[in-house]
Amino acid sequence: MFRAAVRLFAHWDITDEQAATLLDMPVRSYGRWKAGDLGRIDRDGRARLSNLLGIHKALRIIFEDAARGYRWIKAPNDAFGGRSALEVMLGGELTDLMRVRRYLDAERGGW
Repeated sequence: MFRAAVRLFAHWDITDEQAATLLDMPVRSYGRWKAGDLGRIDRDGRARLSNLLGIHKALRIIFEDAARGYRWIKAPNDAFGGRSALEVMLGGELTDLMRVRRYLDAERGGW
């Protein structure tokens, strides 16, 4: 699951600092994880990874062209008060990730 998130962050073209914020971990820890030294993933980390991969899945369902979905993450969005989904998620709370995922699930008609 973590390796998929690292690939996802590369597609989203985000910095290690941003990735660490999304995962709620120090940048150095993210660097070790990125290099393959995963260590243990706690409950919050698993929830964050699950939401991030759910966001990716929803974008792949909504957009036939994957690149459009990757660009959507950084585009201003009226649903988020003109902020991008990335800006919302970089609030750093698990609920910020959940907010974006719920929005996308509703857009794609999930659940």
